[in-house]
Amino acid sequence: MALRPENLPRDADLLIEMVLACEGKIETLQATIAKLRTIIFGARSEKSAVIIAEQLLLALGEEVADAAAPTPTNDDSQNDSRQSEPAPETRKKRKRNIGALPAHLPRVDVTIEPETTACPCCAGALHRIGEDFNDVVDRVPAVLRILRTIRPKYACRACEGAVVQAKARPRLIESGMASTALVAWIAAAKYAWGSTLYRQAQILAGHGLDIDRQTLARWMKQAASMAKGLYELQLATMHGHARLFCDETPVRVLDPGRGRTKTCQFWAHAIDDRSWKGPAPPAVAYVFAGGRGKKEIAAQLASFQGVLHVDGYAAYTSLAGDRKTQGKIRLAFCLVHARRNFVDVHKTTNSPFAREVIERIAAVYAIEKRIRGLDADQRLSVRQAETKPLMEALKARLEATKDGISRQSTLVGAIDYALERWAGLTLFLEDGRLEPDTNIVERSIRQISIGKKNSLFCGNEGGGETWAILASLLSTAKLHGVDPETYLADILERMVSGATKNNRLDELLVWNWKAAREAQGRAAA
Repeated sequence: MALRPENLPRDADLLIEMVLACEGKIETLQATIAKLRTIIFGARSEKSAVIIAEQLLLALGEEVADAAAPTPTNDDSQNDSRQSEPAPETRKKRKRNIGALPAHLPRVDVTIEPETTACPCCAGALHRIGEDFNDVVDRVPAVLRILRTIRPKYACRACEGAVVQAKARPRLIESGMASTALVAWIAAAKYAWGSTLYRQAQILAGHGLDIDRQTLARWMKQAASMAKGLYELQLATMHGHARLFCDETPVRVLDPGRGRTKTCQFWAHAIDDRSWKGPAPPAVAYVFAGGRGKKEIAAQLASFQGVLHVDGYAAYTSLAGDRKTQGKIRLAFCLVHARRNFVDVHKTTNSPFAREVIERIAAVYAIEKRIRGLDADQRLSVRQAETKPLMEALKARLEATKDGISRQSTLVGAIDYALERWAGLTLFLEDGRLEPDTNIVERSIRQISIGKKNSLFCGNEGGGETWAILASLLSTAKLHGVDPETYLADILERMVSGATKNNRLDELLVWNWKAAREAQGRAAA
């Protein structure tokens, strides 16, 4: 309702309170408008050079333009002199292969001879004195073929009493038209590289093979069913380590009978100790669930004990505080998520204090970059000596600033988020094996996000489970530098043929599989 003179209070103190409240609401709305404009038109990067650089404004009207570039929020009455200084450019060099091409690729020689080897002067025979060559990476297009398995029958001419024939080998798709290699190719295209079954059907049609999407979906379901035991073993192995990263992302699933979709969740569990040369190999496992509450994550982490790297979602806090899990799970919160709140404030309000916090956190990450790859004790020593004073100074600055600004300011929310989770945000200062953020799982969950964007929704909950199983195995293969199609085709064939029994499934975990292949290669050489 619009304010009218007759409705305004006559008390000066009440008027001051009303003005301050209106000013806070206006600032919040301006920040919301600026944030939405940034989402739609602005840069997505959170790097300091992008954050601090002035953004070009679109002429969307005088009111919106004014709201997009407001004066600094009330965290500091004076302009920070550093704001006029341009941020240093820290652009990484482009990765280019200007040396030898990979040695493991097969070589094919193509020789181009001159039209004549007769001497142009005396017509005598020329002899070879050298050569020039250049190497390029070539590609042989995929070829679909019919693989016919022949089982000859043998009988005795003397007694004619017995017929001998080899047993038919088990197949992944019994009585079907697809080999294991074809199924692995389609699965890798969808769950490792972000393609869709619709596109795969079109590609196959281009090869002259018409297969509907429902058939392809049944093949994927059969492959996931065969690999489910290995997937569960990988997840259990990951939960056996004392440090785990966790995140979640929504996915839409068709809801038959309602004529629309419902929202389910993919939970991502990840491990990776490469930053300090620890025992945990890089791995990610996705878990499909109907919701994102405490009940779902508690069921998934029933056997886990240790440090859980997470964002600030309330379900994790509730899980750690539960009587059943109290003492078993400690939460390490993500410094990047805390930083992101100040990034949003700086982009929308041009706050000098938000910029200061961003720069302070950047100093912490400069130290982290320097100690990456050192062992846990060395990392802990440097963090205690250099990072801990920086974090203590940051906390003191946050507490001092919070007391002097309006509760209506958008900056208060960012400060509260950090201070309320401070113990978890600084847990990495107590243990050199921990990370200051959840970037490990954030990177891994992008594969699911790409798949969601391309596929839009799951056909049913069974399709969500199929997605989780195959994407877990294939994404982990990618983390180890293994071709996901080759890996999936091999492990499926081993399980289908019985070459690898259920009690030896650990041999098919990506890191063990890769080590065995490398050992075979060294032995063959």
